[in-house]
Amino acid sequence: MPHVVFLRGVHPDATARLDAEPGFTHETVDPSNPAALAAAMAKGEAIVVRATPINEEFLALSPKLSIVARHGVGYDQVDVPALTKRGIPLTVTAYANALSVAEHALMLMLNLAKQTKIFDTNTRAQKWSSVDAPICWDLSGQTVLVLGFGRIGGRVTRLCAAFGMNVLVHDPYVARNTIIGAGFTPVKLEEGLAAADFVTVHCPSNSETRGMVNAEFIGGMKNGARFINTARGTLVDEAALAAALHSGKIAGAGLDVFWDEPVVASNPLLGAPNTLVTPHSAAGTVQGMQRMGLSCVESIIGHFNGTLDQEMVINREVLRRNTP
Repeated sequence: MPHVVFLRGVHPDATARLDAEPGFTHETVDPSNPAALAAAMAKGEAIVVRATPINEEFLALSPKLSIVARHGVGYDQVDVPALTKRGIPLTVTAYANALSVAEHALMLMLNLAKQTKIFDTNTRAQKWSSVDAPICWDLSGQTVLVLGFGRIGGRVTRLCAAFGMNVLVHDPYVARNTIIGAGFTPVKLEEGLAAADFVTVHCPSNSETRGMVNAEFIGGMKNGARFINTARGTLVDEAALAAALHSGKIAGAGLDVFWDEPVVASNPLLGAPNTLVTPHSAAGTVQGMQRMGLSCVESIIGHFNGTLDQEMVINREVLRRNTP
């Protein structure tokens, strides 16, 4: 009887789905409690993980572990080679959070363009109209550079187009004709940075992209452009971005992710002007949490029933190895 361990709570529809499947048991544990975690993982055959690091130390507690289902799409905290070595597949919720994150990116763009934060503060202070009112912009007619044309980036392009924006796309791993066929303009990075009023990042964090938004990247951006990051904080040199915000090179930033999370008070971006910050919450809508929880559970059920959707699996070589 497969036993599933939820490392933190999930949407109730996800646990209800598991309850409806014969032969499965489950429990929810607080991963910050070492004793509870060790007791659960002694019998856990599957886990649903959100932020807990899955590394050699964790695997040493998990002799029966057979599948890791990541509650989201990023897996920076997961030691994939260690899982592969043990023949454990890692799944992600490939489609579940794309809409939520894409909408969050647009929300940050709109708030920066319409200066919502400043107007809210002024209105609460009875500054109904004043000479120091901030300059606002329509998104329509603005140029946006979308970095990454995957599931989330692809949705962002369509939302931006719906607002009447001129959409440029840079993704070296997607054929130009694919981008053109979708109705958007493929560009080289340098070309896009120089032209864009908004730059929004939708890339994974890996050895190629980590720290890519650095002083050189920012220097290539159009003066007064705005920067959006709902992907991974490790894509950004935070000191360089903060300096650009203070100097006015970058007119504003909307950030849902940070290099170190939870963010600490000393992070230079927290004191940067014209900056909107949220706590890595883009995917955390009611619908997004439901979709991600259900996706994780379906992957686990599929794994034990022999119907696992390979598209959800990161280390697919494990599936080939485990096939009789």
